[in-house]
Amino acid sequence: MEEQVKQPRPCIFFLPVYSPGHLIPMVEFTKRLLQCNSGSSMSITFLLMYPPNRAATSAISTSYLQSTQALGLPIRFHQLPSVDPPVVFDGPEEFNLCTQLHLPHIKAAISASSSRVSALVLDLFSTAAIDVAKELNIPSYIYFSSTLTFLTMMLHLPKLPPQTELDFWETKQNLCIPGIAPVPALSMPKPLMSSKLSSFRWFVHHARRYTETEGIIVNSNSDIEPKALAALADGKPEIFPVGPIISFGESASTEHGCLMWLDKQPAKSVVFLCFGSRGAFEPPQVDEMAAALERSGCRFLWVLRAPGQGMKFPTDANLEELLPEGYLERTKERGLVWPSRVPQTEILAHPAVGGFVTHCGWNSILESLWFGVPMIPWPLYAEQHLNAFEMVSEMGVAVDMKVDRKKDNFVDGDDLEQAVRCLMEEGSEVGRRVRANAERINALCRKAVERGGSSYLNLQHVAENMLN
Repeated sequence: MEEQVKQPRPCIFFLPVYSPGHLIPMVEFTKRLLQCNSGSSMSITFLLMYPPNRAATSAISTSYLQSTQALGLPIRFHQLPSVDPPVVFDGPEEFNLCTQLHLPHIKAAISASSSRVSALVLDLFSTAAIDVAKELNIPSYIYFSSTLTFLTMMLHLPKLPPQTELDFWETKQNLCIPGIAPVPALSMPKPLMSSKLSSFRWFVHHARRYTETEGIIVNSNSDIEPKALAALADGKPEIFPVGPIISFGESASTEHGCLMWLDKQPAKSVVFLCFGSRGAFEPPQVDEMAAALERSGCRFLWVLRAPGQGMKFPTDANLEELLPEGYLERTKERGLVWPSRVPQTEILAHPAVGGFVTHCGWNSILESLWFGVPMIPWPLYAEQHLNAFEMVSEMGVAVDMKVDRKKDNFVDGDDLEQAVRCLMEEGSEVGRRVRANAERINALCRKAVERGGSSYLNLQHVAENMLN
């Protein structure tokens, strides 16, 4: 009888961007992938490209990786060698150039693997590494950490007539894309506001390269974005909506000040204001926000960070310096202002929270939808204005608020006050409607990831494709 040859253990390599909004959902996807294939001997290796501008490295990402390693899962994090920084340090240009500089190291790391490498999964901005996958004869995939709507928009860009000139700062026309609602000019993603921007050209470049991969894994699902998915159904590559994929993190201490304060508040009475890992405001905007919340009469939990000095990430705030004199004393009976990071998912899960003023990062939106919390969008950068438009006009889970994009996303205090009242006050018809829609979308999100749900089945499908 011939001795059976033991097959090498399959390994999937992942190439993330070292930023919380990209890295964390990609790692959470691998946890879901391992759970879906618990009977296999699959392993995961992340190739980490730290940004050349190390001051922009988020402590959130570093802490998250440490907590993931402590779980004992077959997930390994391999730091690639440092490279000389690219000339450009801005958005997709930086990400792509950083990937290009790392290509020899990416190839060397994959080639040195003792496991059978079955796939290479790339961040949406790391398409330069598709060439490594081709050279090593490995299937490549994109992990797209945003909406199906944004993906539809991106894949439409290369189809525009050559020499098309677009400037959404100047025009009032909508952008019409098959499969999604007409997008108002000032709801376009920041990198795509003008075809003259280098970021616009990079997005077109990435979209073209997506078609060279085996598939695109999207952190959304067909139940909440059916029109966008239908528009992509007949194209190449295959689309795998597997969301919502959310990081619930480690449970916060029950003694965390925000949670202890929420425990004392009535159900659905508190509006929560939080603006992501990069969200901070200058003093004039803080004054408008403070006055609006005080006038609204609503209970609020406000995460107020200070702009970082020469860095991309905010710092803990000195509330006495940032807020109007006497503000904390005047509002202490119905408001809490918190100057540092908070356990956002646990706050959104708390029964006292009835609304969320958010920067509309897709991860924050998914968390809000998961817990059925209606929103007030305050988009700041990236594709967040498009996300805000979708939450208001397509899903109907958010109360619209005027954000002056031409004044660095400034919001007048009267507009914030009106939106908060509209969402939170009893008897508000708009508030009742968006709350009901949020509860409906909440049910769809949870159903999608359950056994037999659309995202669950797509996760199995992509796993089979990668491992076979």
